[in-house]
Amino acid sequence: MGFEVQEKYKILIAVLIGSIMGPLDGSAVNVAMPTLSMVFNADITTISWVSMVYLLVLSGLLLTYGRLGDVIGYKRLFLRGMLVFTAASALCGLSPFIGFLILARALQAAGAGMMMAVAPAIITTTFPRQERGKALGFNAVAVAAGLSIGPSVGGFLLYALGWRSIFLINIPIGIGGYLLAKRVLPAGQNLKHAKFDVPGAVLGLSFLTALLLYISKGQELGWSSVYARSLVVISLVAFAAFVMHEKKAEDPMLDLKLFCNRTFTAGNLSCLLNFTAQYIMVFLTPFYLNRAGFSPGQVGGIMTAFPLTVLFVAPLSGMLSDKLGSLLLSTLGAFTSAAALFLMGNLGLNAGIPDVVWRLMLFGIGNGLFQTPNNSSVMGSAPMDRQGVASGVLATMRNVGMVVGVAIGSGFFSARNSYYMKILPYPDRVLLDTAFITALRDAYLLAAFIDLLCMAASSVRGRSTCGGETRENKKSC
Repeated sequence: MGFEVQEKYKILIAVLIGSIMGPLDGSAVNVAMPTLSMVFNADITTISWVSMVYLLVLSGLLLTYGRLGDVIGYKRLFLRGMLVFTAASALCGLSPFIGFLILARALQAAGAGMMMAVAPAIITTTFPRQERGKALGFNAVAVAAGLSIGPSVGGFLLYALGWRSIFLINIPIGIGGYLLAKRVLPAGQNLKHAKFDVPGAVLGLSFLTALLLYISKGQELGWSSVYARSLVVISLVAFAAFVMHEKKAEDPMLDLKLFCNRTFTAGNLSCLLNFTAQYIMVFLTPFYLNRAGFSPGQVGGIMTAFPLTVLFVAPLSGMLSDKLGSLLLSTLGAFTSAAALFLMGNLGLNAGIPDVVWRLMLFGIGNGLFQTPNNSSVMGSAPMDRQGVASGVLATMRNVGMVVGVAIGSGFFSARNSYYMKILPYPDRVLLDTAFITALRDAYLLAAFIDLLCMAASSVRGRSTCGGETRENKKSC
């Protein structure tokens, strides 16, 4: 018994190494963007693709990788992901020109997606139901830790060793993580020799890529431009073809019957809404802090209050969800996040650091309460032979929410700020600040409303029993 306990926590550690690498690298790279722009003599539009291509490839492939894990085994896919991510990190660090770096980042995202897509599935199939929430909580801690320490690690490496070290540091971590995972991860679930749905994967990737490109680049291109409209058409056609194909496929990439389960559907919808609201806040708050007169160092320190709070709350909410179920905690978490965003909207430009920090901590408490029980509920509602694709759907909702949140945050704030500036009697500094803070308040209130929609979606998932399993699980189409 003691041996089994020891082995499952070794498995958890191996998974957590993979879970922390992507967020750590992503947040560290963001710190180096100005330096990369100077080194490669690239304009802001070009350099933005260093981050954008990573997010697009990652989000587009998560669903495909989730199903691929069900077909070939979670261990095989996780190990391949670790190898690809590590090798791509080496290529990033050795990049001779900006185009090479962008391509290497795309390959890096492909590797990160393999690990991210099956990490919750490995945890869910390793730990018993009564411990699932706690284990998934530690996975959330790894992600939050990566986001929290990434900027500091990136800044230190950039200063001490140069920009290449931000990527090359992944090599020893990746090698160590691969050797551990190869030794401790279980050989595989009971595979049913299902065929991988290649047409479904291509259609799903086409739909998601076109959709995310439109959302992320629509404002820059012009929402009604020919290019933007083409992306909408491609997305709609690919989605319709994807649904029709999946309904007829013998072994579909995404079993649409999963969405007949109220717990699965409500949990994924609330995840999408939660991350949309979260990234409106994450995107806009640094601009507010800069306008309020805080230094870049202070801005970075203040912003870590949010992920650090999630880091402490997520495992606690996971353990509580194992005992109380997911419904109450997820719904309460969404309400708390909405309340925090409403309070963020009351901030003025004369606010002090404590005024901002306690609001960000409250927002972190809400998100920590929501995310782990919600993840446990979604994973617990899916059949064991569909854990990979369930994990992929959940990760896709999370990443699409991030993209949508940034797009809404930037677009809505810009529109409201322009409106308020147009009605100013004269453009002096005080009135311009008033227009800025009023537009920011409107954006925070919109995010709060989205979190209230998240609360509503969360509340209809059905009452949970042990470990996120629900009575809804036996319902089918």
